[in-house]
Amino acid sequence: MESVELGGLHVEYERVGTGPPLVLVHGYVGDGQTTWRPQLEGLRDSFTLVAWDAPGAGRSSDPPERYGMAGYADCLSDFIVELGLDRPHVAGLSFGGALALELCRRHPGLVRRLVLVSAYAGWRGSLPEDIAEQRLRQALTLADLSADEFEATLLPTMFSTGTPQATIDAFGASMRAFHPVGFRAMAYACAEDLRDTLPQVAVPTLLVYGDNDTRAPLSVAEQLHTGIADSRLMVLPGAGHICNIEAAGQFNNAVRRFLSDRT
Repeated sequence: MESVELGGLHVEYERVGTGPPLVLVHGYVGDGQTTWRPQLEGLRDSFTLVAWDAPGAGRSSDPPERYGMAGYADCLSDFIVELGLDRPHVAGLSFGGALALELCRRHPGLVRRLVLVSAYAGWRGSLPEDIAEQRLRQALTLADLSADEFEATLLPTMFSTGTPQATIDAFGASMRAFHPVGFRAMAYACAEDLRDTLPQVAVPTLLVYGDNDTRAPLSVAEQLHTGIADSRLMVLPGAGHICNIEAAGQFNNAVRRFLSDRT
């Protein structure tokens, strides 16, 4: 693990591989290393992979609770610049996908290509209002509960039926290390409405979703696909929300092809 100081925040990350840079941005549970382990291992022969622990997660320090998606996007931009990553590809999962959208809006020209995985245009931008509000209320409640209650509530929504228990348990262990303050910060950011970012995405974009995802269903995928002009949609059969882990081989092959495509 390596670390960097950004605007008073301590941010840790893992960097492996050689080749064009690919920044990996995890969701609002877990951390970078656990979320992206199949990619850190499977794509390192083709890319320099950098998986950060977002402020408020993993080994990084907590931002203010009302940091907002703009704060996260500016921090991610500073992170990319500080590491000297020249126009990296960026892959974002769930909350990380919404963050990548805001990054493209606030820092145009910074990203070469985008991979959005089980992503939203924010909960309020992609889900019915009552569901978005319920998610935020749930998150704020869970932030004050025990690690057991936190894991028991959210982990079953992350994977499809039939996922090996060892895979589920490994991800669950990273969830148990959640930060109450950091989790609230990410939840508030994820609850924003980012629909107006979609027409501003000016880079080739790959959308990857599992067809068994109950958190970001295919209706959300179609919304982003329609809203982002230069986008391709890939649906992974049988996969749930953390589809980059469940269908790692298919996911890695798709990402490798997309990021290597010169057209």
